[in-house]
Parts: sequence; C-alpha cells; structure tokens
Amino acid sequence: MSTSMIVVLVVVLVVALVAIALVLRTRRTQKLKSRFGPEYGRAVEQAGKRSLAEAKLEKLEKRVQGFNLSPLAPAARAEFVVEWQKIQSRFVDDPKGALIEADQLIQKMMAAQGYPMADFEQRSLDISVDHPLVVEHYRAGHEIALRHAQGRASTEDMRQAMLHYRTLFNELSGQPEMARAATAGRV
Repeated sequence: MSTSMIVVLVVVLVVALVAIALVLRTRRTQKLKSRFGPEYGRAVEQAGKRSLAEAKLEKLEKRVQGFNLSPLAPAARAEFVVEWQKIQSRFVDDPKGALIEADQLIQKMMAAQGYPMADFEQRSLDISVDHPLVVEHYRAGHEIALRHAQGRASTEDMRQAMLHYRTLFNELSGQPEMARAATAGRV
C-alpha cells in the first residue's frame, strides 16, 4: 500500500468519524428536544451553550429515573380532587388563603407521587422531566405566590396563579388532556 493510499484511507476514516459524531449529536439533541419540549430552550438559554444544557438535561433525566415515581392511586386521586374543588370554591371569599392552599396541595401531590421535596427550583426541574408542557405553569403560579407573600399580588394575579396551578393539578392528577387544553388556551 502506498503512502498516498494510506493518507486517503485516514482522511476517509476521519471524515466518517466526524459524520458519525455529528449524526449522534443531532440525535441526542432531537431526543432531548422531544423529551423536554419548551424546557429544552429554557435550559439552553440558561446554560448559554447547547452542549452544557444537554449535559444538564441528561443528568436531570437520570436523576428523575432514580426516583420511585408512581401515579396517584384512585383513592388518593379522589381525595386530591375533592380538596382541589374545596380550595377553588374558597377562592372567591379568601383568594390569599386559597392560593397558599393550592401551592401546598401541589406539593403534597408531588410528594405522594414520589418526587423529593427539595427547594422549589429543584422541584420544578424534577417535574420538567415528565411534565415539560406544564412546568411553566408551576413556575408562573409559584412566582405569583411569592409576590403575594410580599404583598405585591393583586386579586387578578392570584386568579392567574390559580389557573396555572389548576393546569398543573390536572396534569398531576392524571387528567393531562385538561392540562394540555389549558396550556393551548382552550380552557
């Protein structure tokens, strides 16, 4: 084999390896975009670099796979639905109290399904793995609840927070079709 043939084979091999690497990276990106939906873009924006964001999302995915998550048992689901209905009915007379209770109920539901109750940011990241289309509702509702705690949320703000929490509640209680409709603005 001549030197020029060896050089050509090495170049072809390098080009093939680069092509394979690009295909694998593209598949990784598409898988993560599909899994995380809008959360993928948020992660890239926060990380400032796609490769860093993807590494964090994969790490988060592995973290959540280690949880012992399970859907709500029918009896527990029924209890949560009744409690949610009571909270919603109290909103007219006590929007502040209802908002606090809604936030607490969402946390109880997450705990009942096996999510660890870390700080809010970690909870929202954890839930984004399996509920990427509604996690923004959780963040928005929680942000309004924080403003409420500081005395900076109007009754309309609290109403919006309740709508956000309702969307997440529907998703966590096993009614994702209602959550998806709310996300799309149809409810």
